[in-house]
Amino acid sequence: MSKIKVKKLIKKILYVIVAGVAIVVIGFSALLLNYSNSAIDDKNTTVLINIPVGTRLSEVVKMLNQVGLVKHPVLFYGLVIMKGATRSIRASEYEFSTSMTPSAMIDKLTFGDVRGYRITIHEDLSIREIAAHLDEFKLINKKEFFELARDKDFLQSLNIEADSIEGYLFPDTYLFTRSMNTRQIMRTMVDRFWSKVTPEMITRAGELGFNTHQFVTLASMIGKESDDDAKKTVISAAFHNRLKKRIPLQSSPTAVYDLDNFDGRILRSHLKRKSPYNTFIIRGLPPGPIANPGLAFLKAALYPAKID
Repeated sequence: MSKIKVKKLIKKILYVIVAGVAIVVIGFSALLLNYSNSAIDDKNTTVLINIPVGTRLSEVVKMLNQVGLVKHPVLFYGLVIMKGATRSIRASEYEFSTSMTPSAMIDKLTFGDVRGYRITIHEDLSIREIAAHLDEFKLINKKEFFELARDKDFLQSLNIEADSIEGYLFPDTYLFTRSMNTRQIMRTMVDRFWSKVTPEMITRAGELGFNTHQFVTLASMIGKESDDDAKKTVISAAFHNRLKKRIPLQSSPTAVYDLDNFDGRILRSHLKRKSPYNTFIIRGLPPGPIANPGLAFLKAALYPAKID
């Protein structure tokens, strides 16, 4: 066979190969396009999936496949590559619907459209109660929470001059996600505290003879004594008057604050127990807050009713 014929044959083979590849690519692209815009099914079933930090793409696809969200892993891989999202999938908890398209799922994973938990932290809860509530939703590591609650460096970074974070986790409604770690959630709550407690309030506390920590401690006691807004300034006045006269504050909630297994009933024996928090035994304020007061009680501590 002459060289000319060989060259022509090679050209024909290359042409066939190129044409074949082009047909395959076009066909796969058409299939991918159709797949990307087709709903998983029409049942509109909600599926929750948690993607831990450090999960590889192959593991993510496997997890999605196991719960029925990805029925064609090869096509899903191809779509992820086509959308340039191979390294963009974010770890967190996601809520998907089976009526979504694969393209919409990838967008959600890429842009971090994670499931949020709207959590309400009520006024006058202690850090133990707050930790238990957050733990119900698996939003924190409880061991880490309590370690950070007394970590001096962490507290200093939050501008808290105290031995504990008690009193500074502001009661409010928050939107948390499982992509947030324990430290971030605690910081968010303390940041909310500092956004509510103004410099004017700190100045007012100083005029009354309190530093910030003492002012928050007093507010926490007022909140634990009563949740009745009409009584809060009167309770505040009683505490202020007792402090001025150096009379024990005799606040029952302080007597049980540091009990590990308190069942909710304050007994006479509690009022006699030795504790640095028990204001039936000590004079003045306890060493720190006994709960996390809301804004109304913080203000009540600064502006007591004018009564004898």
